[in-house]
Amino acid sequence: MQRDVRDLSRIRALDLLPLLLALAASQSTRLLNISELASPFQVSRPTIKEYVGLLERIFLLERLPPWHSNRLSRLVKTPKVHMGDTGLACVLLGVDSTALASDRELLGQLVETFAYQELRRQASWLETPCEFFHYRDKDKVEVDIVVERGMSIAGAEVKAGATVEDADFRGLRKLAKAAGHRFAGGAVLYDGETCVGFGERLHAVPLRLLWETQRQRE
Repeated sequence: MQRDVRDLSRIRALDLLPLLLALAASQSTRLLNISELASPFQVSRPTIKEYVGLLERIFLLERLPPWHSNRLSRLVKTPKVHMGDTGLACVLLGVDSTALASDRELLGQLVETFAYQELRRQASWLETPCEFFHYRDKDKVEVDIVVERGMSIAGAEVKAGATVEDADFRGLRKLAKAAGHRFAGGAVLYDGETCVGFGERLHAVPLRLLWETQRQRE
């Protein structure tokens, strides 16, 4: 990684990059905040912003832009940050399955990032390209993953828990209203066993179907 980054920009503080990446790993799925990423280091905010850009260019970090029905509004809203690999995130944070079981917040972040990266990978097989976003309205109601394919919009909320309630679909219902006739459907991906309907075009779907469906195809 350090050799690749040196070739990209010949930056000096290479020892800072693993620390910055570990901090970014702890903030995976959160809104990108350059000031917060810069605060532990004795370097300027523009420098950290440049380093984050470099980490994106070598696919260790990824920005997930906001979705809005007005495309111009997307440009002024804040993206989320995702790690490119959840296994690397665990190594950087020094956590294993036992540690994650006791830290539900971090587990939820990494499960969301895993689901996002898996959906991105599977979407790459499609003939019609997909664009990925997150949704967050003025009331801070959110949808973790929004997929735009042609004129269709779909959403996914990711839960590390084994139960789903009607309240978990609040963000998806707001997305459906914002997308109007373009809304194709929404799912809460959860650590459960069965698919359950929660109204028109809304379902709770087991997370494991992301990879089990793929295995059946193979």
